[in-house]
Amino acid sequence: MPTGQNNDDGAGGPVRDQTEEKSKKKRRLEYPPAPEPLPVPVLDNHAHLDFRDGLVKVTVAEHLDTAEALGVSGAILVGYDVASSEFSVQAAGEEPRAKAAVALHPNDAPRLAEDGKYQEAFSRIDELSRDGQVVAIGETGLDYFRTGEWGRESQRKSFYDHIALAAERGLAMQIHDRDAHADVVKVLDDAPELPGSVVFHCFSGDAELARICNERGWYMSFAGTVTFKNAEGLREALAIADPQLILVETDCPFLTPHPYRGQPNAPYMIPQTMRLMADVREADLGQLCQQVMFNTNQAYGQWV
Repeated sequence: MPTGQNNDDGAGGPVRDQTEEKSKKKRRLEYPPAPEPLPVPVLDNHAHLDFRDGLVKVTVAEHLDTAEALGVSGAILVGYDVASSEFSVQAAGEEPRAKAAVALHPNDAPRLAEDGKYQEAFSRIDELSRDGQVVAIGETGLDYFRTGEWGRESQRKSFYDHIALAAERGLAMQIHDRDAHADVVKVLDDAPELPGSVVFHCFSGDAELARICNERGWYMSFAGTVTFKNAEGLREALAIADPQLILVETDCPFLTPHPYRGQPNAPYMIPQTMRLMADVREADLGQLCQQVMFNTNQAYGQWV
């Protein structure tokens, strides 16, 4: 488990809420125990290491030291606004095991548009995307869970803008898709050009969406949610996913895998998810890890 300094100085970065989103119950703030190391290394292709959680403050290097010891050899640090995108680029420039993704989150697009600040923010994302540490545009997409009908047109415009940027830069694209599967697919199908690698981050669809991804050659990145007791649909999707399109992620500090749901999450917890994935697919763990690592390098390029 990560070790660091006491997390009570109030400095640096956003802090995860100490209560559960739906139940509003107080969360346990201790990092879970370290899982058994993986036999073959993989990469965490979606992490938010600017977020602080738990009882200690952990640096990017400390997170990746812990992860590397357990078979997670690096991570993509993902932006969701200008500040987090700047953090990701800077951190990746300082840490050779990390690369960066930059974008404006779909839930922010309507607010930025209302305030007249969307174009300025997107221009900064465009500028950051030119940095050599950036391997993806993301996370972008559609979110109908938090944003109602009033903001959906702004979300769609932002999504199209990010798709065009990823295609122009020759970068992968990480999609945030929450309660919007059909419209996400429609936007992708209607876009004039798609990037070479399209990744459904924290894949949340069912077998039907998995079949669409199989047909289109879109990557499905599975997070700790696939281990949750109520995620039978996700496991059905994983079972039929094309093995060449499967990725793994934490989306940390969120979505800590079962049985530690609600506690702080970090890249070192990937082995917990990978073992469940191997069980669902009735696959040898080492062979699945090897395939996932190959897929990650195909999607983003190799850096570790």
